[in-house]
Amino acid sequence: MSDKYPILSRPARLTKWLVSGPPFLYLLLFFAAPGIIMVLASLRYPGEFGGLAPLTAAPGTLHGLTLETYRFFFSDFIYTEIFIKSFLVALATTLICLVMAYPLALLIARSPKRSRDFMVLLVILPFASNFLIRIYAWMILLGPQAALSLLVNSLLGLIGLGPVHLLFSPFAVLVAMVYVHLPFMTLPLYTNLERHDPVLLDAAQDLGANAWQRFWRVTFPLSLPGIFSGSVLVFIPVLGMFAIPDILGGTSDMLVGNLIKEQFLGTRDWPFGSTLSIVLTIVVLLCVWLAAKLGSKRRRYA
Repeated sequence: MSDKYPILSRPARLTKWLVSGPPFLYLLLFFAAPGIIMVLASLRYPGEFGGLAPLTAAPGTLHGLTLETYRFFFSDFIYTEIFIKSFLVALATTLICLVMAYPLALLIARSPKRSRDFMVLLVILPFASNFLIRIYAWMILLGPQAALSLLVNSLLGLIGLGPVHLLFSPFAVLVAMVYVHLPFMTLPLYTNLERHDPVLLDAAQDLGANAWQRFWRVTFPLSLPGIFSGSVLVFIPVLGMFAIPDILGGTSDMLVGNLIKEQFLGTRDWPFGSTLSIVLTIVVLLCVWLAAKLGSKRRRYA
């Protein structure tokens, strides 16, 4: 423990806190302050014309605060269904990203340095363009007259199935979710795989392990921290995403991000929107905690 984390001198500790303290306080403040505002707003009544009602507008309550929005949320299963659907979409996106990103990250990590840098550049290149432009581009690619739609419907026609609409469907949402978040899975995995010592694979080969055994017994366990990091980076943003379902999913494919946006900008029911945000935050923190616990346990056994 002391070898890995050597004891720092007092000036070194002071320098460390001076460097890391301001960004840490910044993150803490701007995470805690909106969180407290959301909690207080979720305990208020909605105003007559939207927003928040004055604290004195509800006689007979504790300073105008109420748990009515929480009771409403848990009494109507439709909101739980939307949360479950959002969770499944986030889980499916994370798994697809993992399956697609792992061989790509492995290929990049095992490539010569010049090719490696170029491939990393290709992975991060989509970030150079605007997010909404990339999503609207998928409207063209998945449109009814696009080559992909015509090909899929031609193949379905050969086996006697009717035409399908790729745009404004769960398929379109999932495709765009994977497209947007794939780099967030690839980069942590690549960073992890690049650090593996090739001597371990050579030793496993000398001991008689074949290619699959070397991957499953050596490479995969060592890459678990990268898998967990990438999964968290993909799962959490997808859970609260509303732009992609809005643009590509149509009006019938509502996820929790769309529901929260609708409460604030559409119906202007800020207390219920805050309640949904609080529940979503708790679900996300639970997922992160479970992933961290699972990751630490796996690392101990790896």
